[in-house]
Amino acid sequence: MKRYSAFSLATEGLRAHRGWRPAWRKAKPREAYDAIIVGGGGHGLATAYYLARNHGMRRVAVLEKGWIGGGNTGRNTTAVRSNYFYPESVALYDLALKLYEGLSKELNFNVMLSQRGMLIAAHTPMQMEICTRIANAMQINGVDGQLIGAEEALLRAPLLNQTADARYNCMGGVWQSRAGVARHDAVAWGYARGASDMGVDIIEGCTVTDLLIEGGRITGVETDMGTIRADRVGLAAAGATPGLAAMAGVRLPIHNYALQAFVSEPVKPMLDIVLLYLGTGTYVSQSDKGELVIGGGLDRVPTHGQRGNLPSQETVLSGLLEMFPAFAQLKLLRQWAGVVDVVPDSSPVIGPAGPEGLYLNCGWGTGGFKAIPAGGWLLAHLLAKGQHHEISRPFDLDRFARGRLIDEAAGSGIAH
Repeated sequence: MKRYSAFSLATEGLRAHRGWRPAWRKAKPREAYDAIIVGGGGHGLATAYYLARNHGMRRVAVLEKGWIGGGNTGRNTTAVRSNYFYPESVALYDLALKLYEGLSKELNFNVMLSQRGMLIAAHTPMQMEICTRIANAMQINGVDGQLIGAEEALLRAPLLNQTADARYNCMGGVWQSRAGVARHDAVAWGYARGASDMGVDIIEGCTVTDLLIEGGRITGVETDMGTIRADRVGLAAAGATPGLAAMAGVRLPIHNYALQAFVSEPVKPMLDIVLLYLGTGTYVSQSDKGELVIGGGLDRVPTHGQRGNLPSQETVLSGLLEMFPAFAQLKLLRQWAGVVDVVPDSSPVIGPAGPEGLYLNCGWGTGGFKAIPAGGWLLAHLLAKGQHHEISRPFDLDRFARGRLIDEAAGSGIAH
């Protein structure tokens, strides 16, 4: 694969850019592989990349029923952060953030990471107490985080509504300077390009119709392109994972919900951080093109639809206007929804399930994009070694039987 560089860009410019190759090969399935990954989103592609890079496994197939980046990877609000409460969560998400910090250089593909910082803003003494707990937990767990007051918060977001009749006056909050945003499509394309360059087959338009199990062990998958054999299969298909796992007799404690997001018309730079309001649940950042990228809480009606609904839209946008009345005149350019897979303790499921050789990476809820590098790293370790990495062990499916839940929604005071 030709490396991207200033020299190659200049050279191709002189050739009318006719020498570029596709970013990844459009592969067709072979009869057998060492490992199969079901799901061509960020987590599946990262898993394939780290299987080849970290473990030397290159006879790997990624099966995607649609197109690369067409699912939740391209339907999120692009935030990356590790400002969590529990040590297990901090270890997981900070691994992802550390990998993000070197990802553009490693993949030779600009993922447009912008570590502009994130503020979780509080508006009541109780919320400030929650922020204090989060900041203390982050520092104890070795992650950058600090409690700031209203004056510093307003320096970081001067347009915040602080009028006398404001419903949610900002009292301060938790600040993480390493948090920020990355380009979602670029993350998927970068991992796809890197994995393909090391021999991984990326097969788009390939639907898995059954899991093949013989003697209590996974032996491959049945697809609409035929049978593909492998003695190790990883499921990284987000909301589709429960249906796939059910083919192996595994019932997952997952419910799927729509999570809406919105983009406004572009405006001049006015917000150079990621901001989350505890009082409204609305969060917002400004893209490099000037658009406001806006999100909020889940639509609590289980669904597989990627449309969202008007009541949730009203809740999110009214929250935005409580934060920034000056945004009231902006027009929305587009709206979409991703289908997020949520488990009872709002933490992911990573580990073996059912027949030998079957492994899961799912249940990320609204935290999937920020965790892509770690999710791929840990699932690759499971597929290659057949055992947990120390960071993935607490997220095993057996925690629900053992009562060892990692309830981030309760720990941080917000729904993830």
